[in-house]
Amino acid sequence: MSRKLSRRNFVVSSAATGMMISNSSAKAPTLWIQRGVKPVVVSSSNGNRFKNGGDATCVVTAFKMMTQGADVLDAVIAGVNIVELDPEDTSVGYGGLPNADGVVQLDSSCMHGPKKRAGAVACVEGVRTPSLVAKAVLEQTDHHLLVGKDVQQFARNLGFKIEDDLNTDRSRKAWLEWKRRTDSEHYLDPQKRSEIGMAKTMEMVNEGWIDPQHVFGTINCNGVNAKGEICGVTTTSGLAFKIPGRVGDSPILGAGLYVDGEVGAAGSTGRGEANLFNLCSFLIVENMRRGLHPKDAGMEALKRIKANTIEKRLLNNKGNPNFGINFYIVNAKGEYAGVSMYESKYAVCTENGPQTLDTEPLFKGKP
Repeated sequence: MSRKLSRRNFVVSSAATGMMISNSSAKAPTLWIQRGVKPVVVSSSNGNRFKNGGDATCVVTAFKMMTQGADVLDAVIAGVNIVELDPEDTSVGYGGLPNADGVVQLDSSCMHGPKKRAGAVACVEGVRTPSLVAKAVLEQTDHHLLVGKDVQQFARNLGFKIEDDLNTDRSRKAWLEWKRRTDSEHYLDPQKRSEIGMAKTMEMVNEGWIDPQHVFGTINCNGVNAKGEICGVTTTSGLAFKIPGRVGDSPILGAGLYVDGEVGAAGSTGRGEANLFNLCSFLIVENMRRGLHPKDAGMEALKRIKANTIEKRLLNNKGNPNFGINFYIVNAKGEYAGVSMYESKYAVCTENGPQTLDTEPLFKGKP
């Protein structure tokens, strides 16, 4: 007489069958078969643009390392190091656009899903690869965030090269031109000063001094391997010509980056203040925990930002946010998405190679 196969027995039987298949073919581990995870690396669009004189971009480097067995965090950080070191990207690391005093101040954060650990640094000066300093905070301290001059001393103690100035000729000339246009030695009231500073910045964008994608800067890169292990990193030189000491969303856990090893990862580029106010990366991961697809989870965050943006100076003539913000998202299944307030791009690398794709925008067109 045949007996009914309970749900528990079916799961056990299926797992055993999967293990036999894996052992007989000597290919992927059982975990891959059971979870159906497709390895993927997702990043901001500059992750598939800059190569720092080499032959591989951030997403290609990270995907190759990850699928060859490297720790996922090591892989995505190696990827963003390419952009941090490339002087042609004026939004990250060496040659990033400086603050209002002409000083390059960098921020970064990283999170390791399997180890449930994180590290971040803010207002770092003199170190081209702040992502590696953030990783050192994760690995060698009991803390999550170090800031300012003390980060530089921490990095020096660990053997990082400290440089007097991270400006390139290009970033310095752009700052000098901005300084000339704004005449910032005259202290205007905060509202007018902010408006003038941004107006002159946008003039420089229109004239080709500044890449329009790099006013707010940043690269975020997240990866998940065949085992379902998830890690992420965000690194930036921050808002172009920012007030010295300004810290945006990039080094703040839950804003510029959030990773839950059981759920997924999300990171951001764009207006950091909007992301900080809403802690959107955390919100996106929590939305995925509730079962939302990465795209839907990201769109909910964008709607939250829109609802909480009420100051007239931050709204366009349609009553919508007048700034851009993007999110790069991956879940534990290897499903991914890039979403944005307005039309934009993002990068991805899978077994099919690297691609630069259109994001899913909340609003069509530009701000």
